[in-house]
Amino acid sequence: MKLIVGLGNPGSQYAGHRHNAGFWVVDRLAGPGWSRESKFKAEIAKARIAGADRWLLKPQTYMNASGEAVGPFARFHRLQADEILVIHDELDLPPGAVRLKRGGGHGGHNGVRDIELHLGSADFWRLRIGIGHPRTLNLNQDVADFVLHDPRTEEKLAIDRALTAAIEELPAILEGKIAAAQRRLHGL
Repeated sequence: MKLIVGLGNPGSQYAGHRHNAGFWVVDRLAGPGWSRESKFKAEIAKARIAGADRWLLKPQTYMNASGEAVGPFARFHRLQADEILVIHDELDLPPGAVRLKRGGGHGGHNGVRDIELHLGSADFWRLRIGIGHPRTLNLNQDVADFVLHDPRTEEKLAIDRALTAAIEELPAILEGKIAAAQRRLHGL
């Protein structure tokens, strides 16, 4: 994998929202090293992970248009879908759970759906960070409202532990030690 994409919504007003879990991971990887690339509608950085330089990308479109950044970047750098890892929030997993998979459906995630559309393929890797669902967390919120709010304290603590675990497993994932990384991550 040569490109790691973190999904979220741009702007400080969204920074702490559940929908920005993907941004939280790549921000930890890049630190302050982001540069704005308007031709890709993204912020881009490089990080040395598992002995190789990797591109990090944060689309600066809103979540539902994430493919407008990922697609052009991938085409410009001649990246195949299976060379891309997309990190995003996942409603269907409890806060703090992490799952890694390649391909599959978008599961109703509009950012993932748009990336599939712009890449012309669903064969990219996904690192799904559990944020929970308002119904399973006994919250009286619709999904759109839920993802556009900060997690509660106990949820944030669980999500932060998951982000740390995901970052610790990233070298193994990028070196192709997928099954071992999945065993460790899926046990969270």
